[in-house]
Amino acid sequence: MVKTDKKIRVLMSKHILECHDRGIKTVIRMLRDAGFEVIYNIYRTPAEIVAAALEEDVDAIGLSFFSGAYFENVPDLMELIEKNSLQDVIVIVGGLIPDVDEPELLKMGVKGVFGPGSSLTRFIDLIKEHAASRPA
Repeated sequence: MVKTDKKIRVLMSKHILECHDRGIKTVIRMLRDAGFEVIYNIYRTPAEIVAAALEEDVDAIGLSFFSGAYFENVPDLMELIEKNSLQDVIVIVGGLIPDVDEPELLKMGVKGVFGPGSSLTRFIDLIKEHAASRPA
C-alpha cells in the first residue's frame, strides 16, 4: 500500500560541532511551506540522528554541513541506518559541499547532494517521490 494520507516527515539535523544554521533553517521553512512535517534535531551525532529517525518514523533525513565533516559522519550514519533496518529512509545532504565530493557521498548511499545554489524544487521532489513509494 502506498502512503496517501500520512504527512511526509523529514528529520533535519546538523553535525554536533557545527554552528552555522541559516541554510538549514531556510530549507526547513520551505519544506514546511510544501506541506511536510519537519523535525529539527540540531547538533546531533549519527547515533542520535538515527534514534530520532526511529522514534519519529521519518521518510527522509536531511543533513546540513558547513564543514567537511560529512566524510566522518555519513559513513557512521549509513552503518547505523542499516543496523536499525531503516534502509527505506533516504538520506540527503546539503551545505558547503564541493561538487567533487558528490560521487563519493552517493556511493555511500546518500540519495541527493545539494550544495549552494541547488534547486530546492528538486530537493522537495526527491523526498515526495521517495515517500510516495514507501509502504504504509
